[in-house]
Amino acid sequence: MSELTLTELAPGLHRLLVPGGAAHLLNVYLWCEGTEVTLIDTGWAGSSTLIARALATLGRKPSDVARIILTHFHEDHAGAAAEIIGWGDVEVVAGADDASFVAGTSRGPLPVLTEAERSIHPESQDPPHGPACRVDRLVRDGDVLNFAGGARVIATPGHTPGSIALFLPEPGAVLTGDAVAELNGDVILGVFNVDRAIARASLTRIADTNAQIAGFGHGNPVLTEAFRRIQNATDPFAEPVAEPVAEPFADPVTREP
Repeated sequence: MSELTLTELAPGLHRLLVPGGAAHLLNVYLWCEGTEVTLIDTGWAGSSTLIARALATLGRKPSDVARIILTHFHEDHAGAAAEIIGWGDVEVVAGADDASFVAGTSRGPLPVLTEAERSIHPESQDPPHGPACRVDRLVRDGDVLNFAGGARVIATPGHTPGSIALFLPEPGAVLTGDAVAELNGDVILGVFNVDRAIARASLTRIADTNAQIAGFGHGNPVLTEAFRRIQNATDPFAEPVAEPVAEPFADPVTREP
């Protein structure tokens, strides 16, 4: 049985580290409010056992899970959703432009990898879907969900077409999915994007929340002035910028004597 790494980021908000697989510091988030629990992402297929253990540590039951919010369709984030909906009356929420990929009715797009990204993740012809799971509610930018003081959906396309982040007003926290990541102490643009330019533009919407706390899909959280770290996120896996090619020197002009 793997070790349980569960950390309280703010009252009611917990980060669960999901071990296994090649993913860097994969996270699931739990929001506990009254008798309800909201899960933000679910980890790999098979992660439901780990999540149930985390719930028990918090004095909760699997049947307390009221909703699952999936930041995008990839298998390391939506993998256990189909298992968890069997726990009770669980609403599944996903971005409108990713919902068909979560449900398995459409094939999701492949990421466009940079050279640096290919060195850490081989290219594949198979989109990284999790097991198909129904979606009960499709959300778009600005939609508000009834927990954490009115959780606001932020559209963050680029990593996938329908990626979303969540701003939780009560703890002043933003949960970014894979739009942003933490790596070795640095806050970076998330990797493996279908459109890198659009993904960069999504960082501004996340930073505009002025969130003090940020929980990333991958990496350790930031607990103070997170919005500033996101504003200044780097992109270490970008394609190198080509050096300009110098124009050859023109032949000297020969003047008539």
